[in-house]
Amino acid sequence: MHIDYGYFEEKQLGKPYDVKLLGRLYPYTKPYKLLLLSSIVLIVLITLLDLSLPYVTKIAIDRYIVPGQLLKANQMVGSDENKIRTLKADMTDPQIESIVRKYSDLFKVEGSLALISFRNLNKLDKNDLSILRKRDLSGVTFITAIFLAIVIFNFVLNIAQVLIMEYAGQMVMHDLRVHLFKHIQSLSVAFFTRNPVGRLVTRVTNDIQNMHELFTSVIAFVFKDLFLLVGIAVVLMGIHLKLALVSFTVLPLVLYASLHFSGQAREAYRTLRIKIAEINTQFSETIGGIKIIQLFLQEKQNYLGFKNLNHEHYLAGMRQIHVFAIFMPVIEILGAAAIAVVIFYGGGGVLSGTISLGALVAFLSYMKMFFRPIRDIAEKYNILQNSMASAERIFLILDSSEAIQQPVADIGFRPEFRSKPSSTVLDKISEISMEKVSFEYVKDEPVLKNVSFSIKAGETLAVVGPTGSGKTSMINLIIRFYDPTSGRVLLNGVNIKEKDVNELRSKIALVMQDPFLFSETIRENITLGARNLSESTFRQILQDSNCKTIVDRLPEGVHTVLSEGATSISSGERQLISIARAFARNPNLIILDEATSYIDSETEVKIQEALIKLMSNRTSIIVAHRLSTVREADKIIVLNRGQIIETGNHSELMKLQGFYYRLNQLQG
Repeated sequence: MHIDYGYFEEKQLGKPYDVKLLGRLYPYTKPYKLLLLSSIVLIVLITLLDLSLPYVTKIAIDRYIVPGQLLKANQMVGSDENKIRTLKADMTDPQIESIVRKYSDLFKVEGSLALISFRNLNKLDKNDLSILRKRDLSGVTFITAIFLAIVIFNFVLNIAQVLIMEYAGQMVMHDLRVHLFKHIQSLSVAFFTRNPVGRLVTRVTNDIQNMHELFTSVIAFVFKDLFLLVGIAVVLMGIHLKLALVSFTVLPLVLYASLHFSGQAREAYRTLRIKIAEINTQFSETIGGIKIIQLFLQEKQNYLGFKNLNHEHYLAGMRQIHVFAIFMPVIEILGAAAIAVVIFYGGGGVLSGTISLGALVAFLSYMKMFFRPIRDIAEKYNILQNSMASAERIFLILDSSEAIQQPVADIGFRPEFRSKPSSTVLDKISEISMEKVSFEYVKDEPVLKNVSFSIKAGETLAVVGPTGSGKTSMINLIIRFYDPTSGRVLLNGVNIKEKDVNELRSKIALVMQDPFLFSETIRENITLGARNLSESTFRQILQDSNCKTIVDRLPEGVHTVLSEGATSISSGERQLISIARAFARNPNLIILDEATSYIDSETEVKIQEALIKLMSNRTSIIVAHRLSTVREADKIIVLNRGQIIETGNHSELMKLQGFYYRLNQLQG
């Protein structure tokens, strides 16, 4: 059962600060900055190529398809034709001179140039017209070749950019996922008692994947779209400043719509992230507790709870869709309005001769391109909001400081980071003690109160008491899964907070009443933390732990892969394998936490035999409900409601005829 107190998922995150979140992601991109810079350079080149295509079209129209400027041409023809566009022909070419003479009534000759109205071109023979416009046809062919070359080069650069960006994005997400996983492993057990598994799984899987989309989809395309917007604005003002300024009148409306809908989208995505995590949690708990659900006939109730949660996720998704269902058409309408303004104002300019036809066509192409990146940015903002909602959750975990604190001298204690041996290396456990230790999981709800005891090397200490008296909590403090609220846990007379926690735990083996085994081979489960065991030592461990009979009956022996939770073997066999794992660790201190509970008599005998061998010549702490298992202990501590009420060996406590005596009488 998870304690809700302090659960991070329900925190109100407040106002989003996307820039700060992106700034926190920056260190993960530094190892790949050359790849990212290369991608940005390619994006700039791709943008320049995209910008060149409409301009090439303008050149083709103004220079070759409809060449000549209206006013200049007609000034040469005469004021009576001041509204007629004319085509210039160079009479130094004998073929053109021949055509001019053939249609002398259609041409006006001025020196070496002959002018003909465009409205009269259809009066020429097709062959003569081809000769007259052969330079234009050659120019169109040349421009077409340039256009195709730009398209092909653009295609190649796009492939290269996508490959580079995808690789960089994959590596950044790889590093972020590994860092998050490593950080989660370093957190104390207290963190996991408050945070359900399903939500943590969501952080490492779904949320990291959303961050991948941020790097591979958003960053690259936002750069491209921003460059494209700026580039289009510059080109439009270069072609015709007044027409550009007129067409930009709709931009304030676009900016307002973007800002208005962005805030709504962020809240929708936050809700989505929470609901996805809650769905994962309920599904995980359903699978883990399916026996209880079915036993207590809770299938319908559990289904209704999941259905309600799924409906809430659906509503959050519909809110997000609703935002963009309105936003995208608004952008489309504003884009159409901008094109209408260009057609109205620019069309009048073409008719009056102040704007060329090629410039108007280029303007229309650029305006369509101008609103395409705006739509793209809106779609990428969709992804960005999703990613930022995930980033907030990821950094909530990374900001968690619920790790067991190491002594200052041992900062960077993990083996892969340690550059020199710790000054507090633990050679052997000679004494363990508690001094006035109190502990609470939840504030003002103490589990242990003013507990003090000591145990020497080679001794066996038994801890008994009713359920909820604090026995397991005492063990958790010795292993340093938790730190006491007050008081000290001493190891060889030194506070364990001053010891390297890895050194401490390397000297301890814990055998629990319900041991956890991984979905690995039996050998890998036994040699966990002791990978370099010799074959002869390993065989001896199997013999001493009474695991040999288990291994011998399995078809693949020690290489048998256990199912999830090791459900393919009995609880007693799991217990024996965990004892073998303790043997492989060769610890100074053995802790047995209800190690013989829920075991049949025959298996209990095997476990007791294995435990006797394991505890031989080692310091041992036994937590037990069955008092028959602790009678040979050197010292027995009796806990009740978090306090030590009796201490002594079995004979001494029986003579007292107190709490321990009554427990014995009850167990008969």
